[in-house]
Amino acid sequence: MTVLSTSQATSQDRPASGSSPNGGPVTIVGLRREREVLTVALATGRHVVLEGPPGTGKSTLLHAIAREGGQRMVFVEGNAELTPARLIGSFDPSQVLAEGYRPDAFTDGPLLMAMRGDDSGAGGLLYLEEMNRIPEETLNVLITVLTEGEITVPRLGTVSAGPGFRLIAAMNPFDAIGTARVSQAIADRMCRVVLGYQDEPAERQITGAVSGVQGRANELAVGLTRATREHRDVRMGSSVRGAIDLAHVLTGLAGLRGEEPFGRETARDATYAALSGRIRIADGVDRTPESVLDELLERLWPPDADEPTDSSEDESGKADGPPPSGAPGQEQGQNPGRDRAQSGRNERTLGRAELGARHDGFDDVSPELGELDDAAFDAAMAEDPEAAAALLADLAVATDAALRAQARRLAGRVFIRLGRVGPAKARGTRRLGPRRGGDGDLDLDRTLDTWQPAHSARPGVDDMVTRDWTAHRRAICLLVDISGSMQGLAVALAAVSAAGVVLASENSGTRLEPGVLAFGSGVRTLQRQGVGRSPESLVAELVALRGHGTTDLAAALREASVQLSAAPAQERTVVLLSDCIHTAGDDPVTALGGIDRVHVLLPQPGEPDPEAVRASSALAARGGGLCQTVSRLGDVGPALTRILG
Repeated sequence: MTVLSTSQATSQDRPASGSSPNGGPVTIVGLRREREVLTVALATGRHVVLEGPPGTGKSTLLHAIAREGGQRMVFVEGNAELTPARLIGSFDPSQVLAEGYRPDAFTDGPLLMAMRGDDSGAGGLLYLEEMNRIPEETLNVLITVLTEGEITVPRLGTVSAGPGFRLIAAMNPFDAIGTARVSQAIADRMCRVVLGYQDEPAERQITGAVSGVQGRANELAVGLTRATREHRDVRMGSSVRGAIDLAHVLTGLAGLRGEEPFGRETARDATYAALSGRIRIADGVDRTPESVLDELLERLWPPDADEPTDSSEDESGKADGPPPSGAPGQEQGQNPGRDRAQSGRNERTLGRAELGARHDGFDDVSPELGELDDAAFDAAMAEDPEAAAALLADLAVATDAALRAQARRLAGRVFIRLGRVGPAKARGTRRLGPRRGGDGDLDLDRTLDTWQPAHSARPGVDDMVTRDWTAHRRAICLLVDISGSMQGLAVALAAVSAAGVVLASENSGTRLEPGVLAFGSGVRTLQRQGVGRSPESLVAELVALRGHGTTDLAAALREASVQLSAAPAQERTVVLLSDCIHTAGDDPVTALGGIDRVHVLLPQPGEPDPEAVRASSALAARGGGLCQTVSRLGDVGPALTRILG
C-alpha cells in the first residue's frame, strides 16, 4: 500500500489522462460533468465509487480534486491479499509482549489513517483502487464506517472519522480475471460515477499533451488505439496509454532510422511494441494480437497509400466505451421419474442428401460414405468456425454409422479445445480462518491464548496462529435445453458450454464435479453432480441429442436443486443454457428453492428473439445471476469467464 499526501499526489504517475510532459500540474481534458458530480458528492459528504475501463482518468480526476481541496489522500491498492488487519491496522506484537495492549502499541492501517486525517483530526480521503479485487470479508469492515462514521477495534476502542473523511473507490467492471461482485451492502452506501472512453479529439489532445507528439503520428496512434476497442475478435482494447506509448515509440523509431516522415514498416513495428501486450483476444478466437493489429493498420493505412487515412472520417456507430455493463455413485440413466427424456425421439438421424443440403462444405469434409477428412474439416474450421461446428454437430447424428462415430470422436476433441476458458478463482468469495504456523497475518490474541510461556521464553514458529484465506467451495449444475429444433450451431454451442463448465471445475482450486442435465419435456442426467466423467464422452453424448416438444424448465431446476443439495459446498449455482421460454410445467421462478444463483447463457445463433431476451434476463435477475447472449462459438468462452470467474 502507498500513502499519498496532497503534496505527493502529483500527475507524474498518471500520464494517461493528460499530465504534461514535464510532470507539472495535471490539466484534465474533458470529464467536465464527471468532475462536477464528483466534487459535489464529496462536498456533501457522500462516498463514491468510480467505474470505468483502464485509462479513462479515474485516478487522475481524483488526484486533481484532492489537490484543489488541500486534502490528504491515503492510497490503497486493492488485491486478494488485503485482509481486514492490513486495512485497519494492528498491534505491534513485541510491544504487546513487553507492555500489554496499549494504544501506543497500535499501528494505524490506511483506513484509520484516513479517518483520523492530519494532526487536526479533520479526516482525509481513502482511495481504494481496484475495489472489486478486494475480498468481501475485508470490504465488510467498511459498512459501519460508511454508515456511522466510526469503527470499533478490539482492545483499542472506537475510532471516529473526522468530518472530512470520504471513501472513494475505483474499479474496472469489465475485467473478469481475479474480480468479484461488490456486495449490495457496500453499493447501497455509495454514489456511482461512470467514466467511459473520451471522444477522438479529446484523446488526441491527451496524447499530444503527455507525449508532445502532434500531427500524423498522433492521429495514427490514437486511431489505431481506438480501433482495438471495436474489433470483433478483441475482448478488451487498449486505453489511451497505448496511444501515448505508440506516439513515443513511433517518433523515436523514425528518428533512429532517419525517416521523415515515418514509413509504414516503422509504424507496424511501433504498433506491435506499444499495443500487442495491451489488447486481449476474445476467448475461443485462434489468432494473435499481431494479426489483429496488422488488420487494423491495413484499414487505416492501406499498403498502396503514401500515408495513413484520417480515422476521424469514419466515426459512425462508435461507442464511448465497452458496453455496460441423487446419491453419489448412482449410474447414469438410473433415476426413474427424472430421467424422462424420450430416448426414441433422440434417435432421428440425417442422411447424406439432407446433410449436403444443409451444409455447403459437407462434400469436402465427407467425400465418401463412412469417411471424414480431418484436414478438410480443419480448413473449414479456419475459414468459418460457426459453419464448421454446425456441420460437425449434425454429422454426429448422421445415418452413416461410421461417419457418425468419427464425428462424435472429433467433436470431443474440437469442442473440448474451444471450451478451455480458464476462469480465475472468485477471490471475493474466500474467507479468513485461523491456521497454526501459516503464512497469513499474525492473530496475536489466539497466539497468546495458546502459547505456553513455561516451555519457551518467546513464541516459536509452531506457536504462531495466523489468519489466512480459505477457499469458498461452489457446486455447479449445467442445464441444457434440448427442446424444439436442437440442431446445428445450437448443439455446438451447448457442447462447448458443457466442456467449458467441466474444464473450469478441473482448473479451480476446490474441484467439485459439476452436474450436467439435458431437458425438454423431461429431464435427463448426462453427468451426476459430484461424479466424474471424461469431458470427451460427455460431449459425444451431448452432440447426439436432438429434442422435440415442450419445455419444462421448472422440472429441470428442481432436479438441479436436488442434486446440488448433496454437494459439500457453500454456494450452489445453476448455469442454464436456454431461451427460458417455458411451455409446460410450473413457472420456473417457483423452482429456485435451494439454488443460490442462476446464470443464463442465451443461445441466439440468428437474430435476437426479444421474448427470449426478456425471459432470460428476468430469470437471471430473479436468480441473482447474469444473463449472457451467445451467438457464435467465440462468445461462449468470455460468457463462461464472466459468470464462473
